Amino acid sequence: MTNDNGNDGAALVHKLEAALGADLVLSGADVARYCSDWHGDVETGAVAILRPRTTADVSACVKTCAALGLSLVAQGGNTGLVLGAIPDAPARQVVLSLERMSAIRRIDADDFSAVVEAGAILSEFKDKVEEAGMFFPLALGAQGSCRIGGNVSTNAGGINVLRYGMTRELVLGLEVVLPDGSVFEGLSTLRKDNRGIDLKQLFIGAEGTLGIITAVAVKLMPMPEQVATALIGLNALDDAITLFRRARRDCCDLLSAFEFMPPLAFTLAQEAIPDLVMPMDGGYPAYVLMEVSGSGLVDIEDLLQRFLENVLEEGLVVDGVIATSRDQARKLWLFREGMNEGQAKRGPHLRTDVSVPLSRLADFVRDAEAAVYAALPDCTCVSYGHVGDGNVHLNVLPPASLSRAEADARIYKAKTVVNAVLDTYSGSISAEHGIGRLKKPDFEARLTPVQRHLLGAIKTAIDPTFVMNAGCQLNYTGDSGQS
Repeated sequence: MTNDNGNDGAALVHKLEAALGADLVLSGADVARYCSDWHGDVETGAVAILRPRTTADVSACVKTCAALGLSLVAQGGNTGLVLGAIPDAPARQVVLSLERMSAIRRIDADDFSAVVEAGAILSEFKDKVEEAGMFFPLALGAQGSCRIGGNVSTNAGGINVLRYGMTRELVLGLEVVLPDGSVFEGLSTLRKDNRGIDLKQLFIGAEGTLGIITAVAVKLMPMPEQVATALIGLNALDDAITLFRRARRDCCDLLSAFEFMPPLAFTLAQEAIPDLVMPMDGGYPAYVLMEVSGSGLVDIEDLLQRFLENVLEEGLVVDGVIATSRDQARKLWLFREGMNEGQAKRGPHLRTDVSVPLSRLADFVRDAEAAVYAALPDCTCVSYGHVGDGNVHLNVLPPASLSRAEADARIYKAKTVVNAVLDTYSGSISAEHGIGRLKKPDFEARLTPVQRHLLGAIKTAIDPTFVMNAGCQLNYTGDSGQS
């Protein structure tokens, strides 16, 4: 492996070790596990893996790599789905893993806040917060592996966006190492601070292209003492939109999740988790998994019970089951989570992450699925997602009998078809997953000249030498081929 500057990989590793110490640098066979995507579809490489223990270490890594002409790809749990955290130019990129920086610096119940390092695993952080009697609402299928820094860098969504918002709305402050190695120290927990431009917002959702997040100050909430979960059968996806409107009115801000799924979701989940037992009829055209939660004096179970009784009497809902225990609720959510594993078991497939206006979600699913079946009649559509925020995962599964090349061709065609329908709805090609490298061509094709200018101006002002995650998000003007 030869670097663009004429240095071979071994020489670069030696220089990294000399500057940073061998403890911070991994090379050789150890590189591989950091250079494959979550689903194992893409395998690449890197000059080395840097594993800092402190913010000062990160600063030293950035300065050293800049001096050597290397680009840094920041990585948390590497659970992203758009190739934002793995290199695309192995001879001139290093992966900087935040896995060693996992300390919880502070949990303050009176301030309803916490400060946590970027490498903390989301589920472990949530457990520590719960031990303190508080609640951090970010909830993702990958929460046992993903890390806080990655959540912030991608502005992660998840199932609780309806009530608590995207990750951006949970962040109070950030500590960020900038491309010159200096540190932006912005770990304030103030709720109101109107002193000009809110600089932390530049780094949320930037996928490591402007700096490396090393610590985060986040909002905490009171722990929901009561949680009620229901699986509901409907006659049509359109009814899910009507039901959601009613739920927002009758359950108010206590409604924390409202997911829609097709009948196939249960088959896919049981293929992945064979001992899952369907709690109700599996033949309805559409299903909703909803959750209401709260604490204090409100009777959450009674609220959900009365709500479902009313919509059943009106005929809006055909059937439904309310979990009577936390274990039953967990099993209901396993259907939602297991369907993703079931799709993976069927082989390579298109995974979309799009959003449309809430009122048009059912129309979009109907039009997009019809367009896919017209173009690719031998493929299977699986549409599911978050009704409350207009986020649809319209996935397309090619026949399992196809070769990889044939499957890839259908996946590309399906993506083109879905995006074409999405454009007529003025939707977004990325609701919660980010852009990374995977969606960069589609992202760039939809940018206006003004958007491109603004994004390029921000990038070149903060990272003029393109040290940070070159190749991710956008081919910036004047980047000398670095991305």
